[in-house]
Amino acid sequence: MQQAEDFRAESRTLAAILEELPEAEFHRATQFKDWTIDHVLGHLHLFNAAAEASLKGEGAFTSFIAPVLQDMQAGRTILECQFPWLDGLSGRALLAAWREGAERCADAFAAADPKARLKWIGPDMSALSSITARQMETWAHGQEVFDLLGHERQEQDRIRNIAHLGVATYGWSFRNRGLDVPEPAPFVQLTGPSGALWEWNAPQDANYIKGSAVEFAQVVTQVRNIQDTRLQAVGAAAENWMRIAQCFAGPPETPPGKGARFRTGR
Repeated sequence: MQQAEDFRAESRTLAAILEELPEAEFHRATQFKDWTIDHVLGHLHLFNAAAEASLKGEGAFTSFIAPVLQDMQAGRTILECQFPWLDGLSGRALLAAWREGAERCADAFAAADPKARLKWIGPDMSALSSITARQMETWAHGQEVFDLLGHERQEQDRIRNIAHLGVATYGWSFRNRGLDVPEPAPFVQLTGPSGALWEWNAPQDANYIKGSAVEFAQVVTQVRNIQDTRLQAVGAAAENWMRIAQCFAGPPETPPGKGARFRTGR
């Protein structure tokens, strides 16, 4: 699966800016819920391992995820749920473990049947969707690390996978909030980092989203507010979608406010 290699490349891109990072820097807070770089890596490491376990079958996944679900049911946050599994792993040791785990996860999915149905915390999903979700989460959580360290990520056309996921979760973004899904879905026309033009849904003159694929991905992953981008959202359906877009699973999350997420300096 090409998407497995895209996930691998996304992980390596994030790892590259952390290679020379001093130990103390891993405990700096990002703009995402005050999670530290350590927290981000721990989260990615845990769910990469969960995805890898899902490839081994329902029993392996259920056994792996049971302690996490028990913590969730006890009222612990998703962040708190990772601490028992990490068992004190942090800093540069965590960086090494996450990198090794990401490579192993990429290898496993590269050899998998893209159509294989895998168990997950929510609904079952295909192996293709699972590894695309891993790329998306690595890219999205990676953004807060890039922002904190003042680096500008050199984006590649593999961002199309995340944009596609954003388009595919149009209806989910509304249903997840108990809202009716406006029809028809907006026409989406995005320009990739290479200049490639990508389109989804039927062309419409008064119901569309146009602009940068990277900025679209930033909005649907909730790492930027729509007002902090140059995306054109025309029509009520498009405008309302961009205000609540959420391409990841879980309860409804509120996107960051205007100006709340940005690239800082070290």
